[in-house]
Amino acid sequence: MSDPVDVDDDLAQRRRAARELGAALRELTDAAVSTEVDAATLTDLAEQVRALVPPLTAASRVRGEPATVDGGQRARRMYNPASGPGNPIAPPMKVEIVDGTAIGRCTLGLAYEGPPSYGHGGISALLLDQILGHAHSTRGKHGMTVKLALRYRRPVPLQTPLRIVGRVERVDGRWTESVATISTEDDPDTVLVEARGVFAVPSAEQAKRLFGELERLVR
Repeated sequence: MSDPVDVDDDLAQRRRAARELGAALRELTDAAVSTEVDAATLTDLAEQVRALVPPLTAASRVRGEPATVDGGQRARRMYNPASGPGNPIAPPMKVEIVDGTAIGRCTLGLAYEGPPSYGHGGISALLLDQILGHAHSTRGKHGMTVKLALRYRRPVPLQTPLRIVGRVERVDGRWTESVATISTEDDPDTVLVEARGVFAVPSAEQAKRLFGELERLVR
């Protein structure tokens, strides 16, 4: 039987490696969406990048199979598309809980551009949905989005440190109603986008039907 210390050390090393790969791929993505090099260079680079795929797919998971880097005594979602440091499409947003309020911080690069120089509205929705989920989780259990309503007041600037804040307003059994906002770190009082969300903890029956053996991850 493996020593728990060895298992924890291996998990920590894999998480560091996944985080490093995610960061490297974000750098590559940022370079890819901002480059103005010639077509020949782009074609050559595309072939080099494709050559990196086979080593990664030599051992891979499928839908319904949790990532091994998410396990351990302190489980986490390394590949979450909003906050997972191992996911190259995540900014990633870093979240902390302060006095029951979820506070996220991130900076969006050109890969998230919608209108020129501003973030795509769908990315704002992604960040707000994520921070509302964190706010719900302050009640002790993970929840799933039931309803999400957004109001876009001002465009969200790219390459600018952002502050995303969510808090619970009402609790009704398994349900919570929460509000969230996006602003810049330099001007936290000026709301750029605001959201109101309803989240619910799945019942045991719902969790079993939706997630099967993975229900423990959402209960």
